[in-house]
Amino acid sequence: MTEQIWLKECYTKEFEAEVEEVLGKYVMLNRTAFYPESGGQPTDKGTMECEGSTYSVLFVNKVGTDIRHEVDREGLKKGDKVKCKIEWERRHIFMRYHTAAHILSGVINQKTGALITGNQISEDKARLDFSLEKFDQEIMSDFIKEANQVISKQLPVHIHFMAREEAFKIPAIVKLAKFLPESITEIRVIDVEGFDQQACAGCHVKNTSEIGVMEIIKAENKGKDNRRVYFALK
Repeated sequence: MTEQIWLKECYTKEFEAEVEEVLGKYVMLNRTAFYPESGGQPTDKGTMECEGSTYSVLFVNKVGTDIRHEVDREGLKKGDKVKCKIEWERRHIFMRYHTAAHILSGVINQKTGALITGNQISEDKARLDFSLEKFDQEIMSDFIKEANQVISKQLPVHIHFMAREEAFKIPAIVKLAKFLPESITEIRVIDVEGFDQQACAGCHVKNTSEIGVMEIIKAENKGKDNRRVYFALK
């Protein structure tokens, strides 16, 4: 099983690892800080260095318990020691958007009880889908305003690990419409101190002061009880 460094420490920009398996251009390491595309958060990119050669990491995904890193060319082999570097500016943008999405979903959930039905983060915007019955641009603008008020409080953001049965005692800790599989016995919780707790495996900032200001791009209906909002960070 690949050690997933970001689960406990999202700010690791460089790390060393050993190649455990190679399948063409796909490289598995014994440990990694590269985030595999999942949960609406895009893959990390970066580089691996080995014996004077540099390989670009183009895409990362999870296959079973392994994290596969797609590099730009073949050449690495099992047992190689590699020095890895994450494309940090890009990663930090995703961290800002991911924490902002938690805050906005927290506001909406607290006001309406709505759950998340979908989400996607990119480098210039993010979208969230909610199970809302009533919805319009003005209502969403009010939610964004409240989210910005939370962000401006410069709240610390913590990572906790909890037994499933204990985590599920916390009201609204799982805001996804589809609950976590029964096979997951330990829950990783993102805690925006004093405001919201959500089960999540993604990357987040340490303090809401890093997020910036949320601005609504558009709000739209996507079918019965399914509402979508796009927002940007400035």
